[in-house]
Amino acid sequence: MNGPEIHLEVAPQLRLFVAHGRRQGRTAVTTDGSSTLGHVVESLGIPLTEAGELLVDGRPAPASHIPAAGELVEVRPVPRPQPVPGAPLRFLLDVHLGTLARRLRLLGVDAAYESEDIGDPALAALSAKERRVLLSRDRGLLHRRELWAGAYVYSDRPDEQLRDVLERFAPALAPWTRCTACNGPLAEADKDTVGPHLEHGTRRSYDVFAQCAECGRVYWRGAHHARLEAIVAEAVRDFGPVAG
Repeated sequence: MNGPEIHLEVAPQLRLFVAHGRRQGRTAVTTDGSSTLGHVVESLGIPLTEAGELLVDGRPAPASHIPAAGELVEVRPVPRPQPVPGAPLRFLLDVHLGTLARRLRLLGVDAAYESEDIGDPALAALSAKERRVLLSRDRGLLHRRELWAGAYVYSDRPDEQLRDVLERFAPALAPWTRCTACNGPLAEADKDTVGPHLEHGTRRSYDVFAQCAECGRVYWRGAHHARLEAIVAEAVRDFGPVAG
């Protein structure tokens, strides 16, 4: 670029997206004189899904603003909790976030998940078609224009990922109401009805069951229930209340 020089200051939470030379505070950026502020921010590596309020010389400015020479641009992070207007809060997770998808479903959060890599264009199109917030650690994917909404998942650890999403979006929690395998709704199931799907030891040891209305998977309080209960209890304690 060879045009007006502006001054840029990126919030600490967003500095992982920019080059190391821009992570210490205010830096100079040379623009082309015609690109919008949103384009300039994205060209520096920050997905607009992660950019909250944009300030120009201390005043809020739209992403469509054309920066002028000498302006100070401050890029703030999105607010938390972040409102998502225009549709029920639903998520779409990319192929690398399977554990997070299952934990969101465990909490009753609508979380679609692609277990195979269908490609960035298809994921972005599905986000737009179903009006779902796309969750990903792929920064390039979050730059795609066709996205309806998106969010970067900042950690690679499932426990931290879950807390990040719950803190950022504050979804209503309804534990034990969704199938962790397919995202379908669960309903109480009679032992005699689901008996043909169970091994003999399970039929003998358990009496309370639930079944997915979509894929037919049967659930009971088996060996892993204590670990799942701990995940649910922590989420409800820190990010409740549970939806009525």
